[in-house]
Amino acid sequence: MKLPTALVVFLLAALAGCAPVPGQRGDAGYAAPLRGTGDLGIVVERAKGRVAIVDTSTRGILARVDGLGDLSHASVVFSRDGRYAYVFGRDGGLTKVDLLLARIDKRVMQAGNSIGGAISQDGRLVVAQNYQPGGIKVFDAGTLQLLSEVPTGSKVVGLADLPGQRFGYALFDAGEIWITDLTDPRAPRTQKFPAGRQPYDGLVTPDGRHYLAGLFGEDGISLLDTWRLDQGARRILDNYGRGEDKLPVFKMPHLRGWAVAGSRAYLPAIGRHEVLVVDTATWREVGRVPVKGQPVFVMARPDGRQIWVNFAFPDNGWVQVIDTLSGRIEKTLEPGRAILHMEFTPRGEEVWLSARDDNTVGVYDTTTFARKATLPADSPSGIFFTSRAHRIGF
Repeated sequence: MKLPTALVVFLLAALAGCAPVPGQRGDAGYAAPLRGTGDLGIVVERAKGRVAIVDTSTRGILARVDGLGDLSHASVVFSRDGRYAYVFGRDGGLTKVDLLLARIDKRVMQAGNSIGGAISQDGRLVVAQNYQPGGIKVFDAGTLQLLSEVPTGSKVVGLADLPGQRFGYALFDAGEIWITDLTDPRAPRTQKFPAGRQPYDGLVTPDGRHYLAGLFGEDGISLLDTWRLDQGARRILDNYGRGEDKLPVFKMPHLRGWAVAGSRAYLPAIGRHEVLVVDTATWREVGRVPVKGQPVFVMARPDGRQIWVNFAFPDNGWVQVIDTLSGRIEKTLEPGRAILHMEFTPRGEEVWLSARDDNTVGVYDTTTFARKATLPADSPSGIFFTSRAHRIGF
């Protein structure tokens, strides 16, 4: 049967609309193949104000995107489909990067000094935390339109997403933890809790229930049960360094959800060469692991069997691995100069390490500890994979 010419034209047009557009390219001249995004990620090249888009399956660099401003303390979150990366720059820039087309989709200058952000449970809101002028700002994830802001009169640190369109964060100068409900993003509702002296970063447990703020101004951690906010924040690990002199702190430690493995949390001890081990059922200290230097990142492999630790200067060329079954150091590595960040592949068979002063990223097998690949990168710092899009507190 011969189809009418008009119908043929319509069907061909419909089929063309369903097919990928050949030769579609981003600003960097990168051709977008038909592919998923689950094995993509970003390496921050801080000296160049750009990011490298990487593929964890091939251990390769796909493209680079320039024009992201000051990335000296950059962090990244991802859209729930893994296509877009939201890059928070130190200069207050918030940039939405299209990973498939390797180009900037949107960019706004939202503050004078910023150190990170988070994305909401439903992926519709992106929230930036700011040093200057302080406070948080709430943006539409699609358009980066400013929807609202919450002034704090203080530097904001430790911003993390919580279930129920809520965000937890700490106020460094004011010594408080705030929980903001953005169910109506144009009308934020905030609850405030005393935390202690100079909270410096925050951690959310993988189930999203507990928010922990590390304290720089005193020994201890402030813990808030977000299911029972009426109980307020309470102190754990109080005076863990009692009777000991604190060492000079060359780099502030970081707390994040990856520090929780099974029923235990592994936390850096401020000004000490120790990792503190806490039972998450009782929130009491159950051990300490002596390590080579002052911990910066204390990260659990996705299966919880290993904890990888990097260090502040002058020990920042080393990485140590703690076996969580024995509670002892399993391996000590010297992967490069100035190891600033670590990131596990989604199932943890490999870990990527940025060596800033070597201008490289090393990829290591987490079972054999063999180096699998070395990628060139200009002063690399943060490494972020799209698997973060599906985890609370990342």
